[in-house]
Parts: sequence; structure tokens; C-alpha cells
Amino acid sequence: MTHQENYNLSSSIVEELTQNGLEGIPEMVRVILNCVMQAERLNYLQAKAYERTEDRKGHANGYKPKTVRTKLGDITFAIPQVREGGFYPSALEKGMRSERALLIALAEMYVQGVSTRRVKAITEELCGVEISAMQVSRAAQQLDEVLQEWRERPLGEIRYMYADARYEKVRDAGQVRDAAVLVATGISPEGERQVLGVSVSLSEHEMHWKTFLKSLKDRGMNGVKLVISDDHVGLGAARRAVLGSVPWQRCQFHLQQNAGAYVPRQSMRKEVAADIRAMFNAPDKQTAEQYLQMAIQKYARSAPRLSAWMEENLAEGFTVFDFPLEHRRSIRTTNSLERINKEIRRRTRVVGVFPNEASCLRLISARLMEISEEWQIGKRYCAGKSFDCKSTMGISDSNLQKKGCIILKFFEMLNQ
Repeated sequence: MTHQENYNLSSSIVEELTQNGLEGIPEMVRVILNCVMQAERLNYLQAKAYERTEDRKGHANGYKPKTVRTKLGDITFAIPQVREGGFYPSALEKGMRSERALLIALAEMYVQGVSTRRVKAITEELCGVEISAMQVSRAAQQLDEVLQEWRERPLGEIRYMYADARYEKVRDAGQVRDAAVLVATGISPEGERQVLGVSVSLSEHEMHWKTFLKSLKDRGMNGVKLVISDDHVGLGAARRAVLGSVPWQRCQFHLQQNAGAYVPRQSMRKEVAADIRAMFNAPDKQTAEQYLQMAIQKYARSAPRLSAWMEENLAEGFTVFDFPLEHRRSIRTTNSLERINKEIRRRTRVVGVFPNEASCLRLISARLMEISEEWQIGKRYCAGKSFDCKSTMGISDSNLQKKGCIILKFFEMLNQ
């Protein structure tokens, strides 16, 4: 395909949508995405057609038709080509990786005999065709290679590291067990957010955390000034063993929630919550510690268990006061990771029980990889002079264009 028509949203497209309504949407999608891919190639080449410039990175080489199965049906797109190679439009790939991982997870359940009629119906609806065990295995292997490369990519300097754990149901030796899903994110000295890593395992808590944190260091993570997390079982010992004397900030949000278990009467809840908020919102650590001592004495008689719990736990949420004021709001809780977990739950609840650990890791890795890429084009997470964090926007062309053709062949292999 050497010639390409003009893909501007012309009056003929508008007329078609007016006449055909929803039936005209696939054509509109085709036209718009073709336009976007054309613009992406132009940006990649850094030169217009026939333009002579030292910045040119290659030469346009026509278009290649590609039929993609979508929820709107089969749509044939015109994929822009570059004579020198190395270019594939990210517009066609964006947002598809986690859907493919979900498809594999559902297909595995069906093929391995642990599915339901509902799972079978969802799988056939997503794929449009019956799926054999060989097709699933082949597609999963290729997707796993891409995801493993992402999980093992080199890391660099990280100022703040967030860690959290959640659990997913996984079938193991005929039993359904809880697999721990460990996720770590970080903020670089430039204020960029990154998903640092993910691990899924049925192993004991401390060993799993220790192995996970060590893998982050082995990949080059360095310069960590603060670890932010909840008081997860096994994390404390693993953190001290791997990260040494790096300070720890216990999530203030979870501390506030945990306090509720020690409040003896419902009528005291608002008062206790206000006292704890006053500590966390104090202007400095010294004031927060004064508020804490006042609260300990205040509840010593009316709520002795609460008073003892406050004395033992609340100071673990004060580490944030040792860091720049402009950073504190961002590093005093793990709320950013909670939002990620919410997105993960949205995907995993469709599966319910994963057939194995690998299937669980595949789906979660795929979504985290997409989130990490979305962060690369977003604004900096925190601002402040201490860590040179600037609130700027920017797009990394190399990162956006690094979309391997292997993963794009996923549906093609399923349909072979």
C-alpha cells in the first residue's frame, strides 16, 4: 500500500454517521486512528514529506493494512511504515496489554477445566473464536517475555519508596489459597513516579518481602531516603535487613483506621479521630509529639487500651516531619498505592480465582506496566527545592514508541 488517502474527518464521514448512526462508528474509529498514527509517524521522523532537514530520523514508506478485532468488530487500519524500520504506532497498542492478559487468564481457566459457563461465555465474547490450549500457551509465552523484561528493567535513584501488599485467590494443588501480591512504587529526584516492581507468591511473609526488596536493589535502586508503607507482616524485618537504616513512615491513613479498633464507645470516635488528625497536621514533629502525650494522658482512664496503642504506634507516623514541608502531603500515606490497588481489583475480580501464580502475575504486571507508562506522560508528583522536583509536563518519545511488535501479534496468534 504505497498511497494513502487523506484521513481528515471530512463531511462524508459526518454524513455517514448521521445516516447510519451507531453502525458508522467503526468507520469513524478507523479514520481517527489512522489520522493519529500518521501524526505519530510525522513526529517520529521529525520531518514533513520531502522536507530536507538534519533532524530527519528516517523516511516514510507507505502503509500496510492490518485488521484488528475490536469490540466494534473487525476494523482494517492503515499502519504507517518507515523505510529504515524501528517504528510502530503506539496509538494502536495503547490500553490493549492488560485486556490481553485478562483474556489469557480467562482462557487458562477454561482450558484447564476450572471455569464456569460464565467464564466460557466471556472468553468467547472477548476472543470472538474458540481458543485451544496450544493457542493460549503460545500467546501467554510471548506476552510473558515482554512483561518479564519490564519487571527486570534497570532502576536508578529513588528518593521515596512506597510498598504495599494485597491478596488474590490462586488455585494450588487442588486448593484455593491466598497469594500475596507485593507492589512497590517510587519517586525519583526529579519528581517522576515509577512502578518499581511487583511480585506474587504463596511463600511466607518475611521471606517474600525480603526477596522482593532485594530484587529492587539488585536492579539498581539506590538513594532511598524514606520508605512509606502500612505495618505489613514481615515487611519490617525485611526492610531492616535489605535497606538498613532507611527511615520508615507508617501510613497515617491506616493508623487512623486502626485506632478505631481500640475506641471503646461509638460516641468517642469523632473525638479520637480529631485528636489524631491534630497530631498528623501539626506544624512540626515536636508539636505532634506534644499532642500525642496529651492524648495518651487524656484516654488513660476512659480508654486504657486506646491510650496504650497510641503510645506504641502513633509515633511511627511522625517520620514525615523530618522531610520538606512541600513533600509531606505526598509521602505521609500510601494513598497513591491504594488507587493502584483499586485498579488492580477492577481487573482481577473478573477472574475470581486464578489458575496459578503465573496467571495472576501476568494480569497484574500488564496493568501496572500500563500505569507506569501513563505516569511517564503525566506531571511530576511532588514539587520542592530539596529534590529538584518540578511541576512540568513532558512526553518521552522513546518510551512511547518502545512498543515491541511481539505483543501486537497477540490476537493474531489467538486467531491462527
